[in-house]
Amino acid sequence: METLHGKIKAVCISGKKGEQKHAVESIRLVPHLGIPGDAHAGDWHRMVSLLGQESVDNLQEKISVRLYPGAFAENILCEGICLYKLPVGTKLKIGTAVCEVTQIGKECHQDCAIRKQAGDCVMPREGIFVSVSEEGEAKAGDTVEVIL
Repeated sequence: METLHGKIKAVCISGKKGEQKHAVESIRLVPHLGIPGDAHAGDWHRMVSLLGQESVDNLQEKISVRLYPGAFAENILCEGICLYKLPVGTKLKIGTAVCEVTQIGKECHQDCAIRKQAGDCVMPREGIFVSVSEEGEAKAGDTVEVIL
């Protein structure tokens, strides 16, 4: 099977859970923590979240609210890989870090910021979550590579 590649469009963090994230220049991915300074950091299975730009674009066509990186509380917005079709356990090289897919989708809390504004949220259906295996850094323009 061939190796799959994608590109990071944006890296995002937030200070509080339940709010939209904002784009930053770069993020550090740390084992047993995730992203220092992000509200979802911690030693659990949903340390870091990823969402495909394609998923955002599909919803953007249906709504009038302008969607920006971090709108769905994703840490990493990327394009070129159908993230939600990757099986749990898939290893990804994200920038210089190595991560492992731990969950596909999630239960949505109905009061999330984007659902209130747009009436829908793609994260529960098409977002993925990873734990960090090897420390590294990621920024817009870096590659995301499926390690098979």
